[in-house]
Amino acid sequence: MLTHKKLWQAIDLVAEQSGLSISGLARKAALDPTTFNKSKRVCRASRERWPSTETLAKMLEAAGMNLVAFGTLINSIPDEPDLKPGKSNTQRG
Repeated sequence: MLTHKKLWQAIDLVAEQSGLSISGLARKAALDPTTFNKSKRVCRASRERWPSTETLAKMLEAAGMNLVAFGTLINSIPDEPDLKPGKSNTQRG
């Protein structure tokens, strides 16, 4: 399943596989260098921010990757384990 977290993890992996930082990948894609910053992945209202299809297309072109390969990369990222009853995201143990 495509989740916000997996999409951003895949973008991080594309940068890593390209030998670039996330800022370097953004610059290579002719985007603002802060486009992929972790601080911009959630809006002020704590709403998830998803990259546009145009941004993804530019990133993939800059990385020399096609959409099928990107989808395969996303699918290779393990899903988050389900929380055990009685535990929240903020509890650890």
